[in-house]
Amino acid sequence: MQVASILIWHCFRVLKYKIIFAKDVFNMIKSMTGFGRGEYEQDQKKFLVEIKTVNHRYNDIYIKLPKQLQYLENKVRDMLRNQLVRGKIDVFISYEDNSENPVNVLPDKALISGYMKALETIRDEFGVADDITLTLISKFPDVFRVEKREIDESRLWEILSEAVKRAVEATLDMRRQEGYETHKNLMEKTKKVMDELEKIKASAPLVVCSYREKLASRINELLQNQSVDESRIETEVALFADRCCIDEEIVRFESHVKQFINTMELDGPVGKKLDFIIQEMNREANTMGSKANDLDIIKSVVEIKYEIEKMRELVQNIE
Repeated sequence: MQVASILIWHCFRVLKYKIIFAKDVFNMIKSMTGFGRGEYEQDQKKFLVEIKTVNHRYNDIYIKLPKQLQYLENKVRDMLRNQLVRGKIDVFISYEDNSENPVNVLPDKALISGYMKALETIRDEFGVADDITLTLISKFPDVFRVEKREIDESRLWEILSEAVKRAVEATLDMRRQEGYETHKNLMEKTKKVMDELEKIKASAPLVVCSYREKLASRINELLQNQSVDESRIETEVALFADRCCIDEEIVRFESHVKQFINTMELDGPVGKKLDFIIQEMNREANTMGSKANDLDIIKSVVEIKYEIEKMRELVQNIE
């Protein structure tokens, strides 16, 4: 009854969320599938950050940054790890510097002096006409040195971190929406599982009675209405009842379902814990199927295992 009450309460919450997608929904489970885009520009410097996430057993982050900004990779990684706890996370960052003269072009005076001396030597020793010009000198390799102007790294990080923040927020929004749909789906399947368990609970007490009737009928048929030792029948029935009793498995299964529902409401990553609980639910279902000597119970166990498998597939994509 307690588990049924919890299911009713959660069904009411799901109905409420259909009407108003309230902020409280975002405290629910999150999917590991998501995409987000963040853009920010200041001081004529512009960053575009795109994040794509899919399910993964651990936290695996790949970041593609412009070469000149590689020193910021660890800061980006730490920022992502704090927000996107689990999943395969691909991050693509592009950078534009639209400020005037982002680079300095300077003459290499020492190199130019060397070129001049070499040209003068050729002129004096070989009698070549003196037509040394600026155009001629500029054509020689490496006479100019290109230097990028020093960048205020802390200021650049402020701009990039804002773009990353916006991309992460967009990604989390999508992961929460996916998680909301997954939550509804899991609750529907949990209800189906509990419906089948109620059938098992109704059938379980009848198994021993049915066995006793069949055993007595078979013995009477074999002995052709001769006197039957009732104590021997009762002993055999008691042994059978002990072998096929699934009361403990039912109680543990209900406990696992309750824990599964409560875990989905926890704040933070719960995917691994849900996966473990499902394994325990499946274990109890297997035990019920192997111990219960009843066709109806076995049918319900098969349905339960079918729903559990679909739940397991859904849980694989929960953060």
